[in-house]
Amino acid sequence: MDKNAPVLSQNAQQQHNALTSHLLPAGNDGGGSIFAQLTGNPFFTAGFGLAALAAAARFGQKGIRQSAELLRRRMLVDIEITRHDASYDWLLQWMTAYQRSQLAGKSVTDTTKSPPRIGIFSSILERINPRLHHLQVKTAKVSRSDGSQSTHFSLVPGHGRHLLRYKNAFILVNRQREKSFDLNSGTPFETITMTTLYTHRHIFEKLFTEAHELAQHRQEGKTSIYTCMGFEWKQFGEPKRKRPLDSVVLEAGVKERIVEDLESFIQARTWYLDRGIPYRRGYLLYGPPGTGKSSFIQALAGHFDFNIAMLNVSQRGLTDDKLNHLLTKVPSRTIVLLEDADAAFINRKVAGEDGYSGATVTFSGLLNALDGVASAEERIIFLTTNHIERLDEALVRPGRVDMTVRLGEATEGQIEQLWDRFYADFDGEGHGKRRFMQRVKELQLANVVSTAALQGLFLYNKEDMDGAITMLADLGPRSGHAQG
Repeated sequence: MDKNAPVLSQNAQQQHNALTSHLLPAGNDGGGSIFAQLTGNPFFTAGFGLAALAAAARFGQKGIRQSAELLRRRMLVDIEITRHDASYDWLLQWMTAYQRSQLAGKSVTDTTKSPPRIGIFSSILERINPRLHHLQVKTAKVSRSDGSQSTHFSLVPGHGRHLLRYKNAFILVNRQREKSFDLNSGTPFETITMTTLYTHRHIFEKLFTEAHELAQHRQEGKTSIYTCMGFEWKQFGEPKRKRPLDSVVLEAGVKERIVEDLESFIQARTWYLDRGIPYRRGYLLYGPPGTGKSSFIQALAGHFDFNIAMLNVSQRGLTDDKLNHLLTKVPSRTIVLLEDADAAFINRKVAGEDGYSGATVTFSGLLNALDGVASAEERIIFLTTNHIERLDEALVRPGRVDMTVRLGEATEGQIEQLWDRFYADFDGEGHGKRRFMQRVKELQLANVVSTAALQGLFLYNKEDMDGAITMLADLGPRSGHAQG
């Protein structure tokens, strides 16, 4: 056995040398680098090695991308605002106002000019402040006091990427428009994404607070009117100037009674909720046309700093389900005005076997929307009608209509107040007023002519008391017809 051992070792050594010489290139004694050995290997160069390198590169690229995403999540923070959110328009208006304020050296919510900045550092910061270069035109028509309209153009940030500097923080703003559309309004879906460093995340609250204050500042002294568009409430035109409560002349005690009741209701929210009573209030104003129903509601909204959501019950396409849905989504601090409430009582159509009752509001649908299981709470609603005789007694019970008030033709007291509103500055001693009231008694116009007719007479004869007294006779035939 010992004699054969060296022979076996020598054979093994020869086989090892042959294998090494086959795997290694000529002149290589096995002391080269691993990479040189791999590249010299025919199996590696045949493609397997290249595939392995490609896979390694792909995994490396994926790792770098994931690392970058992780780093981004750790260092950056972003916020998304959709077009359906109320702050969407606030933000666009704020961005435009903020850029203007930087150029003019003003505060966004202040119209007074601040002192100019002094110093080289401030000058450099002003130069590097980013500007909006991609803008979009927004056109609005505003009614003037004389009844004419003026067109206002405002430039808001357009779609795309914008960069702004706010409180020493740079914010990337990306406004995107989606391809899909809102079928109810026909407007495309849009989003705004704002990105900044994570350490500056607190500026978003300050930014949106400032944007909200700017929106409130623009709405100050005005009343917004909402109307339904599909299943959503949309602002109708530009906000109107608040109408003074004293500008509406009603019968003595009527205005005060409604204002006192509404004030008591607004202050009693906790009382309602603690006792499990639905927090809502309903008012019914009825009377002939031109007696001030809509004008009084507008003045009430301005007095309590509310807006108005206007809805006509006889509107084509308004169904029971749509009415109930709209009343559950009324904007905050908004009075709901349902005009022509008697139209629902004419249409007492019963739903068919398929549950469809037609494209109008039914009698039962209105009652359920006002006081049903799914009816909205925290709501103030006013109903108006010119024909109270068409209404059902089920409507006027508490919970649906809590107060019913008739606004009738002008009394002598109302006629005197209207005269004072138009001619008090020209009739200091009251001679014209006495002549006018004497003529009113001769024509028997008290409790016959509407306040709207008298206001039209005074508007036609502005600063002309004699002309108003003379033309008062033109209301006689109409008033006599009304009496009959």
